[in-house]
Amino acid sequence: MSKYSQNWDLESVYPGGSSSEELLEQVRKVKVGIETLHAYIKALSPDLKAEQLITLVNKIQAVMANLGQPSAFVGCLTAQDVQDQQARLLEGNLSQIKARLSVVLTEVDQLLVAVSPERWVRLLEDPHLRDLSFPLREWRLTAQTKMPAPKEALAADLAVDGYHAWSRLYNTVVGRMKVKIERRGKIRELSVGQAANLLSEPDRNLRRLAFHKLEQAWAQEGELCASALNHIAGFRLNLYRNRGWDDVLSEPLRLNRMQRETLDAMWSAVEGSLDHLKKYLKRKAQLLGLEKLSWYDLEAPLGEAAKGISYDQAADFILEQLGRFSPEIANFTKNALEKNWIEAEDRAGKRPGAFCTSFPLSKESRVFMTYAGTIQSLGTLAHELGHAYHGYVLKDAPFLLRRYAMNVAETASTFSELLVVDGALQEASPQEKVGILEDKIQRDVAFFMNIKARFLFETRFYRARREGLIGVEQLNDLMLRAQEDAYGRALAEYHPHFWASKLHFYLSSVPFYNFPYTFGYLFSSGVYARAKAEGPGFASSYRRLLADTAKMNVEDLARKHLGADLTQPEFWEAAVQLSRDDVDQFLAIT
Repeated sequence: MSKYSQNWDLESVYPGGSSSEELLEQVRKVKVGIETLHAYIKALSPDLKAEQLITLVNKIQAVMANLGQPSAFVGCLTAQDVQDQQARLLEGNLSQIKARLSVVLTEVDQLLVAVSPERWVRLLEDPHLRDLSFPLREWRLTAQTKMPAPKEALAADLAVDGYHAWSRLYNTVVGRMKVKIERRGKIRELSVGQAANLLSEPDRNLRRLAFHKLEQAWAQEGELCASALNHIAGFRLNLYRNRGWDDVLSEPLRLNRMQRETLDAMWSAVEGSLDHLKKYLKRKAQLLGLEKLSWYDLEAPLGEAAKGISYDQAADFILEQLGRFSPEIANFTKNALEKNWIEAEDRAGKRPGAFCTSFPLSKESRVFMTYAGTIQSLGTLAHELGHAYHGYVLKDAPFLLRRYAMNVAETASTFSELLVVDGALQEASPQEKVGILEDKIQRDVAFFMNIKARFLFETRFYRARREGLIGVEQLNDLMLRAQEDAYGRALAEYHPHFWASKLHFYLSSVPFYNFPYTFGYLFSSGVYARAKAEGPGFASSYRRLLADTAKMNVEDLARKHLGADLTQPEFWEAAVQLSRDDVDQFLAIT
């Protein structure tokens, strides 16, 4: 009998799943709350008093939290069962409610912009607003760069059945896709998530078969995916043009609270690691008896780390490793496991990928993944539980101070993953060490090469999209060229339909959701290096850093907690050096 369940408990949030009466009541409550907020905004003038702004902010935070709870729940429903049509309808309904809230908040934009600079400074000096001064200043500055409120409201309305509808189409496509794989004389019909898990199987013939079946499946959906991607990008570019935003990276940089100089310094350091990672890829090819690796060989296991790791073993190992650094983190994680916050079962009908989502009202999280019994799955489980701990640290903060940026969102997750994988490395036999170290370097390949390929593809795609629609063949070519550049032409075969398969390209709410991963990985590596140097005593400093992630931009966060300047190459090069050290060790022991 298993010690830990691999199925999450959603009933404690809203009983009844997509037919939950409590869920529907919450949705109705949100609608009323938005209209109540709207009526209050209408009564305000730019001559705001502190008490009025406090009331306004409290109402906004309440509405956002009340909307966040059902949104997280429905996201879990659509992930656990892509055929749940009722959940799909709820998702569409919530999208319309979010659009309505966006329209209402455009009037807040207009109000904040109209407040005189002198009055604004005085308002933020009020003791009840001082702690929220960073997100409020940020809100006002962003509002000053947007279109007039009526145009922003119209754009938000049109986005429901345009921008966001094309984004939701991805889940519809994934939900109907099936991949048939013959294994041991039996044909299994798999979801794309299950088929993707086969890319880490020891059997190369099985990996190659799964890869080509996935390529064929995405090729069959290519026209539809291309339409969705083109229209998402077209809407976004038109919106940017009307706002006067010339640079397609201006919004993602603002959302990540970082400067362009920081992004450039990070990518410069990553490029410096390319030759080192190419040495690793060449050695791995030799160990697998190949002249060159192909895309479907990148996650191929090496050494004894390929042996099966049960879910219970993975959970207990994670608890042990986290406990060595921080008993608080270990206790939190044990609670998450015992209260069934995790959906990890390997079954058909689930969405591919992994995520952690927070429930702002119940102050809990839920983790979604498909556990495959590999060292990669062990790392993924630790990664997503790290996200959950980050949410736990911020659970009692005002809602606006729980909204950390995408790039620092990867700090706690990657930190936990590094703790666990390095723990596995320390306890490994010489034979196991090869596999575990190799798996760790796979993460370097993912963040320095795969993510870089996504960034290059999107940058070039948006440049081309300004001139008109982009067809499937051109999208394949853009993806292929980006992968060749990012991997230094080190592979024999690439994944041209990767643009179709990756959810992140279709997110209408989050543009360029690629570089935040690399940022988070390297930033977390820098934090991890500090933790290794200071030992368990760093745990309290680490908690304070996480608590500040929604209170300042990333440059100030690093300066305050690490004494580092992210706009300069030194911090990034030191973080990348950890990767080079791992590659050197791998080359030495193989």
